[in-house]
Amino acid sequence: MKNLPAIIIGSDHAAYPLKERIKQELARLGHPVEDVGPGSSASCDYPEYGRAVARRVASGEFARGILMCGTGIGMSMVANRFPGVRAALCTEPLSAALSRRHNDANVLVMGGRMIGETMALEILNVWLRTAFEGDRHQRRIAMFDRVPPEAG
Repeated sequence: MKNLPAIIIGSDHAAYPLKERIKQELARLGHPVEDVGPGSSASCDYPEYGRAVARRVASGEFARGILMCGTGIGMSMVANRFPGVRAALCTEPLSAALSRRHNDANVLVMGGRMIGETMALEILNVWLRTAFEGDRHQRRIAMFDRVPPEAG
């Protein structure tokens, strides 16, 4: 088995079943997975889980994370508040590929109520195997966390 990087994962109640399926696929592929919750489909507050994943990606403890909620929008908003986190809401394989190639996305976000399991698995597999192109894209990513002149 390859020595693949560990991935941290979290969801809300709406995406709990998809999270469990994604964990199975990650295990099948050989990725160790740390699940920050929730542990069931009981109603919960998604920002708690979004922050838990984003904080640990931002700190460098995990190179990549995966977040899911009903639409994926809320989790994207939460995760992208953390410097160094580049969370991409992906709805099909092309957005997953481009999020990695051009933006070096380190958090994949999906909407559990928006896409089916088959599409989610396709997105996941493309996102995992697509490399960052670097070069001009690295220069642009370096601009992400700079404070705009008008703001400060």
